[in-house]
Amino acid sequence: MHKDLQQIVHYFPGLTGKQIQQLEQMQSLYAGWNEKINVISRKDMENLYINHVLHSLAISKVISFNSGSGILDAGTGGGFPGIPLAILFPESHFHLVDSIGKKIKVVEAVANSLGLKNITATHIRAEDVKSKYDFVVSRAVARMSEFYGWVEKKFKKEYQHSLANGIFYLKGGNLDEEMAELGKPVQIFNLSEYFDEEFFETKKVVYVPVGKGLIPNPSPKEKGTGNTSPAVK
Repeated sequence: MHKDLQQIVHYFPGLTGKQIQQLEQMQSLYAGWNEKINVISRKDMENLYINHVLHSLAISKVISFNSGSGILDAGTGGGFPGIPLAILFPESHFHLVDSIGKKIKVVEAVANSLGLKNITATHIRAEDVKSKYDFVVSRAVARMSEFYGWVEKKFKKEYQHSLANGIFYLKGGNLDEEMAELGKPVQIFNLSEYFDEEFFETKKVVYVPVGKGLIPNPSPKEKGTGNTSPAVK
């Protein structure tokens, strides 16, 4: 087993044998596809498990998706964070979309090879998606104010989680200016509180509720620091 995959197993001790096997397959699948279509920086392939897989799974430190929930991965690129999250939450459905068709080709091939029946991949711009979801996830494809405009109408009205339906956005660096520009209540979770690797020192999960609902106090699992707001008005 790859040493970085061992770290993922350390952080997620509840992984099943099947899930570990699926994660293990990702290295060879992405290495093969990356030779044909560059979906991950070639110099970053050796960091696949930490910089891409574990980074994607970080969202699960903030929210545990319920069975039957629907999640849109907007601007998925090569399948992140959607594919790792689909492995972790096999009873939830993930719709992975990207405006670049060759990236969706890779997503479909990887998902099929991993036997992931809970993924749909579509070549479409996020703003053109018509369906409704519980949550939208993404990895820093645009400034939050722009991204919010793309997806704000794509949420179900009813909630089935402890957190109101909304956005989970993986982002790094100082976000004060960007969140002020957004002008919405947010909660920011520092990933350095969950993972020891240097890569996560400045990485964060940004949660933006969409619609009416409370941002509850985080549970011990969901503990984070940074900008918070008690309610959505």
